[in-house]
Amino acid sequence: MSFTITGTGRAVPERTVTNDELSTMMETSDEWISSRTGIRERRVLTHETLLELTAAAGRNALENAGASPDEIDLLLVTTLQGDYISPSLSCLVAGELGLSRCTQMLDINMACCGFLYALDAADSYFRAGKATKALVISAEAMSRLLDWGDRSTCVLFGDGAGAAVLEPGDGLLGIRLTVSPGAEHISVGIRGDDSPFENTHNCFSLRMNGQEIYIFAVSAITTEIGKILTSHGLTPDDVGHYVLHQANLRILESARRKLKQPPEKVPHSIERYGNTSSASIPILLDELNRAGTLADGETVVLCGFGAGLTTGTCLLRWHTSKN
Repeated sequence: MSFTITGTGRAVPERTVTNDELSTMMETSDEWISSRTGIRERRVLTHETLLELTAAAGRNALENAGASPDEIDLLLVTTLQGDYISPSLSCLVAGELGLSRCTQMLDINMACCGFLYALDAADSYFRAGKATKALVISAEAMSRLLDWGDRSTCVLFGDGAGAAVLEPGDGLLGIRLTVSPGAEHISVGIRGDDSPFENTHNCFSLRMNGQEIYIFAVSAITTEIGKILTSHGLTPDDVGHYVLHQANLRILESARRKLKQPPEKVPHSIERYGNTSSASIPILLDELNRAGTLADGETVVLCGFGAGLTTGTCLLRWHTSKN
């Protein structure tokens, strides 16, 4: 037996930045951004720390699951970069949440697929009998990693955190992960070049070949979802909802049409949050959970894609949360 998701949570920064506001900072417009991406606004960190956001999402998930912090014995946090390189974000958030029993914790950096890779790792812990209740939090401060003079990338991203509580159960039906190693299409370089011995200097902000990522994403979504459904004797019509990484509305719509699914089965939140990397799937999952959109017992597909290049696809049997 593996796990069931018993609670979800999310947290986003207070500050909203609209497309119109960005148009005062660079040569762009609401029409240019929204027509190409579906994004209308995004949240960005100002006075908050990423730790505060991470803890808030985790706290909300614990409350939704009816779980207390001292029940958690596994903490997995996915992030491109926390407030510090060291100590890890997971160590710090364990202290913030008072996870007194938890000594198994780690940060996972798998970019936009982080939440799926964390679920796969949690599956192994549960099957090995090393976890009885887990907390997975995906938290990203993308605004810190952008070149705010590059309108082709900075308009796409936002900050946020999403979380899920996992308990033993039959909710997980399967997970598929893939990696096609390379940094040529999307990458974020290291900051700082203080070493007197190093003569290579990377650009620290995010760089992306949007057209190549678009082609990769649409193909990855449809191919990987098709494979995991076929392996379980299911068709796309057997799925209640598809919770996909929120990178671009055009990608979501192209994938939806290829899967021949109605719009209501492929929900999106990108218009309000932008691309929050690994946090986008758990943020949307929490919105759907709290709205009562996901029916008890329905089949749900989670699917992400991103730098690496990586994909992650998860097949779940959804059980309504306790609260």
